[in-house]
Amino acid sequence: MSTAISIRLPEDLSKKLDELARATERPKTFLIREAIEAYLTEYGDYRLALDRLLDKDDEIISGSELRKRLGL
Repeated sequence: MSTAISIRLPEDLSKKLDELARATERPKTFLIREAIEAYLTEYGDYRLALDRLLDKDDEIISGSELRKRLGL
């Protein structure tokens, strides 16, 4: 099942989307969905890393210590 969402894009971004859709012969909705999926994956990884970095109880170790612990 899918959900319809309405958004407003700045004119320059809308033109870029139109150009990419024509160049790739893909519907704009396909490109938008792909972009959102990629963004959410990257943002999720970023937030997890940032939260762990800011967690004062989470031990931070060096790369060499990590290799040592992994037996590399």
